[in-house]
Amino acid sequence: MTTPRAEEFEIHRPRLFGIAYRMLGSAHEAEDAVQDTWLRFDGTDRAAVERPAAWLATAVTRLCLNRLTSARARRERYPGTWLPEPVVTAEGALGPQEAAELRDGVSYALLVLLERLTPTERAVYVLREAFAYGHREISGVLGIGEANCRQLYRRAVARLAEGEARFEAAPRRQRELVESFVAAARDGDLTALERVLADDVTWWSDGGGRVSAALRPVVGRAKVVRFLLGTLRKGGDGLTYTITEVNGAAGLLVHAGDQPVGVLAFGCDGDAIARVRAVMNPDKLDFVRRQLARG
Repeated sequence: MTTPRAEEFEIHRPRLFGIAYRMLGSAHEAEDAVQDTWLRFDGTDRAAVERPAAWLATAVTRLCLNRLTSARARRERYPGTWLPEPVVTAEGALGPQEAAELRDGVSYALLVLLERLTPTERAVYVLREAFAYGHREISGVLGIGEANCRQLYRRAVARLAEGEARFEAAPRRQRELVESFVAAARDGDLTALERVLADDVTWWSDGGGRVSAALRPVVGRAKVVRFLLGTLRKGGDGLTYTITEVNGAAGLLVHAGDQPVGVLAFGCDGDAIARVRAVMNPDKLDFVRRQLARG
């Protein structure tokens, strides 16, 4: 039977998952952090929780900070490129209240850039940018001084500004480019592929040592086209492609039969695809798999 406390927690669950996902870059780890938050909330004296929303945000953020410390060590040992875990966002997976900031706040490019921040910088940036927390609120969540909080935020913004240029095409144009990419790849049309890719396009693959994947980024239009066509030949005719919204932008689901075997996130500069990040590690596709099953 659902208790009043459980009902109260469910009201806040989408926001807690949103914080945890941005903090960790992993949907399944975010779910674990949210579940641990529930256990702490359920085991705490109700009289000690004056403001549930603030208490829960503080709890999940601190749990994520602890997880990030150990996660960094694991990612240093990760075989090949480590990429964040993608989320299909077409159905509002991160909560309807976040629709307005979804495109920028959960963009795949931003999640990649957030990896360059320290755990505390990341927490400050996420709470400030994605959830509009004031510096005084953030200082209370993290247990640091407000002045220090402001300094961490400025440092985070500066470090993120040093990352890849972000001149993303408009959403409609992004989808058109992805559609052209899919058509060219499906037909093995070399000329069409070259036309849709930027000269300096970069392709990252994350197989996690579980499936065959390029261990290093593939850079340059000619190399990416050769790599892609070789990959498609190995995959045979059994692959199907579905364009959908991945982390707030046009992305691609790759299926073998009824099972997703890859999720591609694209970065489009102007009229060309400049960045492709392909997640093929089966462990990182579990959340998407469950999303599709619910759909």
